Amino acid sequence: MENQLAKSTEERTFQYQDSLPSLPVPSLEESLNKYLESVKPFANEEEYKKTEEIVKKFQYGIGEKLHKKLLERAKEKRNWLEEWWLNVAYLDVRTPSQLNVNFGGPASHIEHYWPPKEGTQLERGSISLWHNLNYWQLLRKEKWPVDKVGNTPLDMNQFRMLFSTCKIPGISRDSIMNYFRTESEGYSPSHIVVLCRGRVFVFDAIHEGCLITQPEILRQLTYIHDKCRSEPDGPGVAALTSEERTRWAKARDYLISLDPENLTRLEKIQSSLLVYSIEDGSPHVTPEDYSQGIAMILGGDPTVRWGDKSYNLISFSNGVLGCNCDHAPFDAMVMVSISYYVDEKILENEGRWKGSEKVRDIPLPEELVFTVDEKVVNDINHAKAQHLKQASDLQVVGYAFTHFGKKLTKKMMLHPDTFVQLALQLAYYRLHGRPGCCYETAMTRFFYHGRTETVRSCTVEAIRWCQSMQDPSASVLERQQKMLQAFEKHNKMMKDCSSGKGFDRHLLGLSLIAKEEGLPVPELFTDPLFSRSGGGGNFVLSTSLIGYLRVQGVVVPMMHSGYGVFYHIRDDRFVVACSAWKSCAETDPEKLIQLIFQAFQDMMQLMNAAHL
Repeated sequence: MENQLAKSTEERTFQYQDSLPSLPVPSLEESLNKYLESVKPFANEEEYKKTEEIVKKFQYGIGEKLHKKLLERAKEKRNWLEEWWLNVAYLDVRTPSQLNVNFGGPASHIEHYWPPKEGTQLERGSISLWHNLNYWQLLRKEKWPVDKVGNTPLDMNQFRMLFSTCKIPGISRDSIMNYFRTESEGYSPSHIVVLCRGRVFVFDAIHEGCLITQPEILRQLTYIHDKCRSEPDGPGVAALTSEERTRWAKARDYLISLDPENLTRLEKIQSSLLVYSIEDGSPHVTPEDYSQGIAMILGGDPTVRWGDKSYNLISFSNGVLGCNCDHAPFDAMVMVSISYYVDEKILENEGRWKGSEKVRDIPLPEELVFTVDEKVVNDINHAKAQHLKQASDLQVVGYAFTHFGKKLTKKMMLHPDTFVQLALQLAYYRLHGRPGCCYETAMTRFFYHGRTETVRSCTVEAIRWCQSMQDPSASVLERQQKMLQAFEKHNKMMKDCSSGKGFDRHLLGLSLIAKEEGLPVPELFTDPLFSRSGGGGNFVLSTSLIGYLRVQGVVVPMMHSGYGVFYHIRDDRFVVACSAWKSCAETDPEKLIQLIFQAFQDMMQLMNAAHL
């Protein structure tokens, strides 16, 4: 990536979009066989036989008809899943999305030039914003390099959604507004919205045709910061975005009916490049412990987050920075890309601004003052209360394991991601005494507008290995063989899922065709084993590799009795963050992470012992 940044590339960011292959539809037989294999760890013999019959009946009955219809849909659309996935996974969901759907995490600047330090908030924020604006310009000019695997380009569409993108609440379904345009496509909004103490400000990032500089950004932020400290707090309209979706949609309609200018103000926020949040809190964050930073970014003050924005850049009083992003328009790898770019630039410049100190006479920020009445104030108070109540139930731990990392696992010929996934299976098995159905994200960006597929990490092979690790009579050799079989299985699944041969999205497509045709829900989807093995969003472990760069974040668990486990891998360490709900008596994220780290050690010992 460093090399890619250094050389100006001839290729344009979005040039391959039209030539990417369409998302394929897997064969019905293959998908059903893979599904049957995935339910085995959760069934006794009798239950499995029953599910086998249900699957057979589905395959030669209604399933065949639904599959044909799905193939017809795939002929008409380059990505048969795209619209469905957006609706089902994001836009139709009615729970408050700011806490339940968004992802976020602290920036890794704290590991080098910017450890937590009071009095640095505005200076650091202005430097970070300036680098973010440069990334925006690279995208606008299509100079950001195309992501590739080998020489194969990946879909870059999600990068269009990073800036000037916002979700709009609807009574039964939300929508996404994207105002970003490349330079060749025309005008793209260039203003930034700043939220501070319940108030909303806006200023333009372009002055007389060029980007404003860090000292100029600092002047704007200082003006806003000082004004908010010397005057009363604003109403905190932003808190409404943390509300249950239908309730927020109604509150928004009411806000607009109160004063048509309120719509203009909302559109200004929606179309802004990004939202910059000035937070009063000071999270304790170290390179070994990210817990408090992640918790405050996910569950912090709702009056200084616009929960529906694709990018909230958050600055804390002690100079810690982070982001909180709506998950609907893009997946975390887009955020990883910009976060790593900004972090590299801060490193390169030793955490300082090295350009001109001159500040031009640019217009001061403008305040967007919403017309509110008692009802709006009550709506805001209700939104704040429900958000803070749920946020106080969230427990997040994020630690670094520093004994070894990717370097050693690769030396042992073990795939580092699979290494973490199997450690997680063993940790869950040791903690809860049973297999944990697990969702790991695979990316499908080889295909047009591809996003994700589910890898079900809890395999028969993984559980056999976990059982051998708990069995005192099992030999080292037996344990090692079973572990390597589990590795092989997981690696194959990841390869299949990334190349369009997963089965979870296929089954989702079949169930949605049945729904659209007004048919009864096929028995396959009402079978208890379907949800017990994770189907229908019932995975107790919701997991994702964030990448191999210094970027960390987290999402809340998929279900109340589950965990969210997100990690990144470096040469010398694994950084793992885990979320769970305090109100669930049986989950213990602190203990789970300890057991994951213990599993890392046990697995490496197993390999070393076998090598002796």
